[in-house]
Amino acid sequence: MENTRVYADSMVVPRSAPMPAAPGAGTRRLWWHLAEMALAMVVGMLLLGPLWDAAGAPLGLTGTLGRPDVAALVMATNMTVGMTVWMRYRAHHWRGVVEMAAAMYVPFLLVLVPFWAGRLDGDVLMLVGHLLMVPAMVLVAVRHRHETPVAVRRHPAVVALAHRWPTGLALLITVDMWVEPTVLNPWTMLFLPGGYLLIGVVRRTLRGPGVLATQLVGLVAWVALTLAAVAVGGQTAAWLVALGWLAHAGWDLAHHRTGRVVPRWYTEGCAVLDTTLAGIMILAILSGAV
Repeated sequence: MENTRVYADSMVVPRSAPMPAAPGAGTRRLWWHLAEMALAMVVGMLLLGPLWDAAGAPLGLTGTLGRPDVAALVMATNMTVGMTVWMRYRAHHWRGVVEMAAAMYVPFLLVLVPFWAGRLDGDVLMLVGHLLMVPAMVLVAVRHRHETPVAVRRHPAVVALAHRWPTGLALLITVDMWVEPTVLNPWTMLFLPGGYLLIGVVRRTLRGPGVLATQLVGLVAWVALTLAAVAVGGQTAAWLVALGWLAHAGWDLAHHRTGRVVPRWYTEGCAVLDTTLAGIMILAILSGAV
């Protein structure tokens, strides 16, 4: 954020004099802001979506919440809540927050009329609403890109939680499996080494003594584990899958210490995700769900 100074990581205040921005910094900051908004919206949906379902069932609202028009507005609300929390944490003015919230709702409101008139079905309603949301978000972000942030005092607990956002996001991704523990398909283990190789290629971090060789050894190991699980099937395969995910958590921690190949935020989130999923799968096996 330009025009700000952070004190003790818990207070953001405007600077008395703006610093000259490097060429291209404004565009990078704009795209980063949009990426943050998208991530905050996803978190809002992951966190609040199950709460709507849990509250709707005892109130007899399951059918109502399942209607496409209601579902669209509920989704817009979930995204707006996540986006609002993050924008205020990042010291944005309320007027910018309100306009970004409008960018969530207005696209859906525009297509509700033809939906109610029977001109659109539920799938098209969702698709068009999301497509219109993108330029609306960009427009709001461009309009407020030069605003001076407001002074925000953050509680130390909030700061600590924000710093551990990869952990929080990983836990949110696994919420559905907490409710219905199961064992993942063996082929999902191929994503574990594949993610490192893909990121390494994009970031060009596979150079250096033994770096690429280490990643290829990991690829061979998890491919062999995957093929073994597919071949044996049954509960043995379930154990191989669970232990494969758990072993990758150790792989994440080793890379987190070295900082090689992938960013540390990725290894943090991946380690938490791998450990949590492995634990859920082990519980599923021990409880006889598999």
